[in-house]
Amino acid sequence: MKSNRILALILLVSIPFLESCISYSFTGASTLAETIQVDDFFNNTDLGPANLGQTFTNRLKEYFQQNSSLRVTKENGELQIEGTLTQYAVTPVAPVSGAASNRLGDPAALTRLTIAVRVNYVDTKEPKNSFKDKTFSFYQDFPSAQDLGSVQESLERKIFDQIFIDIFNATIANW
Repeated sequence: MKSNRILALILLVSIPFLESCISYSFTGASTLAETIQVDDFFNNTDLGPANLGQTFTNRLKEYFQQNSSLRVTKENGELQIEGTLTQYAVTPVAPVSGAASNRLGDPAALTRLTIAVRVNYVDTKEPKNSFKDKTFSFYQDFPSAQDLGSVQESLERKIFDQIFIDIFNATIANW
């Protein structure tokens, strides 16, 4: 009888805790805004594909739609993001000795694709969260024996995914 009372008491005390766990949102978004405006990102790189800015913009909009409750608008967003792709660099990394160079004679075993973007962010609900000219960049390495054209789309997708996470965390997740 005493053990039943203790069990009932434990359940009674646990219910509010369990309810708070169930209603927790895992998006990580902590904003009062309901809308976000993502303006076109301009491609200001020397080597980047011509459609790089449009691809980046469209995928960034999709990222915010999928990972937050924000509604993407064309104008007057409570949150506003715009920017410029500033770097699209292909550089050799992981040098190898002359005798060990790869079949193409390249002095590096790996090549690195680096993409950087400069972002301006305006939060009209909480202006202290706004920032200007913040740079986000990421890279992916690939074997030097591979042609960039054969892996370019896959590398860009992986790089963009990390940059989107970083932008999301710097804006509405406030990390």
